[in-house]
Amino acid sequence: MTGDNPLNLDETAEWAGLWWLSDRPHERLPGVLRYDGSGGLSLSLIGAFEDRIMSHPRPGVTAVHEGRQTWDVIHGVAEQREITLLQCVPTGGKRTMFARVESPDKQIVTATFAVIGVHANGEVDPVFSAMEISIEDLGVWASSSVFEGHMGTSDGKFDGTGTISAKPVENVSVTVDGTEYHLSHTHTLPFFDHRKGSTIGRMRDTVAIRVIPSAPSSLAGAMEAARQLQDLIAVAMHRAAGLIWLRLAVAGTASVLPDGSPAPRRYAHVLYSPAALGRHDAKAVNEHQAFFTCGVLPFEEVVPRWCEVHERLQASINMILGLRYAPARFVENNLLTAVGAAEVLHRGLRIDEKPFPQAQFRTMREAMLSQVPAEHRDRFRRAVRNDPTLRDRLLALAARPDSQAMAVLVPNAELWAKRTTQARNDLAHEGTTRSHSSLELVAVVNVTTAVVILNVLHEIGLSSEQQREIVRNHPQLRATSQAGRQWFGRGKAD
Repeated sequence: MTGDNPLNLDETAEWAGLWWLSDRPHERLPGVLRYDGSGGLSLSLIGAFEDRIMSHPRPGVTAVHEGRQTWDVIHGVAEQREITLLQCVPTGGKRTMFARVESPDKQIVTATFAVIGVHANGEVDPVFSAMEISIEDLGVWASSSVFEGHMGTSDGKFDGTGTISAKPVENVSVTVDGTEYHLSHTHTLPFFDHRKGSTIGRMRDTVAIRVIPSAPSSLAGAMEAARQLQDLIAVAMHRAAGLIWLRLAVAGTASVLPDGSPAPRRYAHVLYSPAALGRHDAKAVNEHQAFFTCGVLPFEEVVPRWCEVHERLQASINMILGLRYAPARFVENNLLTAVGAAEVLHRGLRIDEKPFPQAQFRTMREAMLSQVPAEHRDRFRRAVRNDPTLRDRLLALAARPDSQAMAVLVPNAELWAKRTTQARNDLAHEGTTRSHSSLELVAVVNVTTAVVILNVLHEIGLSSEQQREIVRNHPQLRATSQAGRQWFGRGKAD
């Protein structure tokens, strides 16, 4: 990757410059844009954009109404950069009308997005030719590195010698429906940091995913691509995967230098508050804490499968990831989320499991309707449907992944489906779960979540052997499997 360095979402920054409303480019105000390193963007203006809501009911009369104007787009120039602010709201300020001493107004404006490096006309303005995305633990998931280490030995013992070498890693790419996905490594040159008491040698290997759509994309499209890949890493690593940085190649900026060599492409950097904020210098997780890496499912295989699965099962995936990103404090909330995810997943998988043949069901329903008073028939017809029950759906999900893996996770699927259905129905219909202890409810939530996850992994092509490895050896799923055997073991009575 070339161009200026990305802006990490967990670092503060500020730009002093001139700012204007996109439809009033000649009315410019000085001010400072500040980013707080946690997703917050605040523009402090010297002067003020007119934010009052006014009307003119008749000539010479101006009426001021309650509320304030908001602005979709504010443009700026600061430190030799074009800047676009999106979804802008005035939140404070100070007017100096009728003041004893004349001084400029002050206005504070908050923004949801800042795009540093381009003037865009909104979130759907197609001005970007590519996007580059860095996500927490992406390097671990990529299962590759430019670095190699060697420790010297003499007579079978370490002798104090050794080397760390860097060797470029070939980029891996795949095309899905015209969109290119590239997994790339960028490493710095060796740097020696001489301190008063020691010397530190440094190099840095950064892994990112570059997405090149078939046609110029908008900020909204870039955000969707970032979210799709963020969800992939979150599922693979079984933890919230924070976004570290997002930068976009500005379309139409490719050029050549006087000597004929290509000039660096112009980039724009996006600052906002993602679903999870990445910490670029935090310690990475261990590879053994992942469900899978590119060493198990190669990048060029998993990305096309994920794109299809994510689109088809996005609602269920979102619900399960919600338990990773923002788990509720109370088990009842998690129960509804986990079971809801299972129901939504079953529908997304399009499993055709009607309890009765459709022709037979119509005959039975008409026979029942004939016994119902005419004024109640419409209500009765809507209530009687040929759909699987929650218990049916849970059992169907339990039957899809590898049978040996499922036997380790939940030995008695019938009992799990029964107890899970009862817990959800009791909570939803009666407002209580008296027949379940809090420990059993936790087991219901964790096992149901694991069943959904195994189905998603099964859909993206994780082999039976890999599914068994996960339930037996992954730290969290191993604990979930122990709870599954305790509460839903084969010896348990129905």
